[in-house]
Amino acid sequence: MATSSALAAPVATDQKNDAQAAAPSPLTAPAAQHLNALMERLAKAPRRRDFKTVPMIVTNRDQWDHEALTAVLAYEPAPKQAWDNADMAGPWLNLMRNSLNAQIWSFKHPDFLAVSATHGSAQLALYDQAMWDKYQLTHLAGGKFKTNTLIEERKAASADPANFEDPAGAFSPADNSIPTLMRRGVVFMSCHNAIWEEAAALIEAGVNPDKLTHEELAAELTNHLIPGAILTPGAVGTLPELQQAGFQYAK
Repeated sequence: MATSSALAAPVATDQKNDAQAAAPSPLTAPAAQHLNALMERLAKAPRRRDFKTVPMIVTNRDQWDHEALTAVLAYEPAPKQAWDNADMAGPWLNLMRNSLNAQIWSFKHPDFLAVSATHGSAQLALYDQAMWDKYQLTHLAGGKFKTNTLIEERKAASADPANFEDPAGAFSPADNSIPTLMRRGVVFMSCHNAIWEEAAALIEAGVNPDKLTHEELAAELTNHLIPGAILTPGAVGTLPELQQAGFQYAK
């Protein structure tokens, strides 16, 4: 069975890739000591990206990024917010950006942490462009995205971060991008269940150039999550864990 081979596969204990190692400087508030410390822990936490197969339901913590997830659940400063994000074409990045701005500068909470429990079509935004090209993911995205533009750096990200009121800066609608939100401390959690279902949709549509099994195709998608993403057993199933840890639910 594919499940047993997945459990038997070796666990990568030092899988911080080059993109993470060379990550640009944070865009957090100067007083965000706790948030900056979490970002450093998450950058060092291993991500397993060497799967050969994955099962429909993961049952062993070695099948997801348990160390990174545990660090997020242990984050103590409040308030903190968990977003239920399921629509890639929706306003999810803009809403999280607005929430950050209000919490940090209006309510004076520099250590405010926002987490994206990402599933549905929003999960497509967490694959690298190689997967978009190979599996024509634009079709799963409804044709609204020819490429994964949400992971592209924006010009606004290079603006002076000291000028947080800049209407064309990194904290403005001009930079609703995943890389900039990550630099601000936003945690993007990936959904194993969405990966499994998207693999099934690709096989059903005949978009499977290597003739992979369902378990193998889901593994390949998992191995191509963008740097910094945290793989979870399932976004919706992880939301209760976040809420028990004090995260406020938002959608």
